[in-house]
Amino acid sequence: MKAKKKVMSIVSQLAIPLVALSVLLLFNLIFNIGFFGIELKTNNYGNAVLSGNLINAISDASHLAIIAMGMTLVTASCGGQDISVGATGTISAAVFAQTLLVWTGDINGFTFVLAIVLACLAAVIFELFNGTLVAVFKIQPMIATLILYSCGRNIAHRINGTAQLQLKGPIMDALKTTIPGIPIPTSIFWVVLMGILIWLMFKFTNIRLYTQSVGINQSAARLNGINHTAIKLLSFAVLGICVGFASIVDVARTGTLAHDTILVDVEMDAILAVAIGGNSLGGGKFRMSGSILGAYVITVLNTTLTALIKSNPQMVKAVKAGAIILIVIAGSPVIREWLTMQWNRIRSRTRKVEKVVG
Repeated sequence: MKAKKKVMSIVSQLAIPLVALSVLLLFNLIFNIGFFGIELKTNNYGNAVLSGNLINAISDASHLAIIAMGMTLVTASCGGQDISVGATGTISAAVFAQTLLVWTGDINGFTFVLAIVLACLAAVIFELFNGTLVAVFKIQPMIATLILYSCGRNIAHRINGTAQLQLKGPIMDALKTTIPGIPIPTSIFWVVLMGILIWLMFKFTNIRLYTQSVGINQSAARLNGINHTAIKLLSFAVLGICVGFASIVDVARTGTLAHDTILVDVEMDAILAVAIGGNSLGGGKFRMSGSILGAYVITVLNTTLTALIKSNPQMVKAVKAGAIILIVIAGSPVIREWLTMQWNRIRSRTRKVEKVVG
């Protein structure tokens, strides 16, 4: 019985992103069947790679899915969102590029790992700055993170200058497209890696429970011995690691570090991914898989609209906004409560019919 209730709870929370994704896929099946076309091509580096709109959508969603994981933890523990993840990611990418091009002068295995570590460390430091404002000084998350949102890209400019840096080499080529011998885009493996790391964290620690407890009732959590300040800081630190990974994925995808375009507008998409995933933006209980699904819903929607409305990018944004509004409203507590009530009525009538027939 408990297992059945748990399954029903999971299905209930993931219903909105699953239905939204199914509707988008069905729409493409009817009006744009080419969306599902997958080919095995040879890229400019001589490696076999899977290609097609569906593959591109899954690959393009990688950085958003990674950030959505971290944003979920911050939302759950703090009841607010970090709007500086794009700017923080730009700083992280600047550190990554400078480590590869300036400090070491050669892109090899060691320097690449070092660059990843330093990039993630930089993101964690800046996210802990955000976390300190929120957890220690009790500033509302969106206001606290507005500081880095405003000046983060300028800090990246100070690190790298105004020039667009080109990152080249066998390792960057593999990161940009595919690992030789594996036709799946490399960016997808970054999502899997981050997902495994977070799953292991939840599996062998009580961080999920503590995060939800702090988000639901901070005072009660404190009375039960949970350090709510430490939990909030930890959630921002995890978000920093996610932002660091996402910035590297985004830089690798283009092979160029452009401060004004890297992870641009990712903040709103990450927040929407959390909301579409059925997680409360007011904090408390969360399901990480819902946020990841939400990220793919947004990217598939983007890819679908871009394919249909190629000549008018502004119209794509307008239609996307309308579609997201419908999805968010469909997942709102009011609509959920109404659907639950209707479902209970149907079940009640079905049982009465079964009793009469029986």
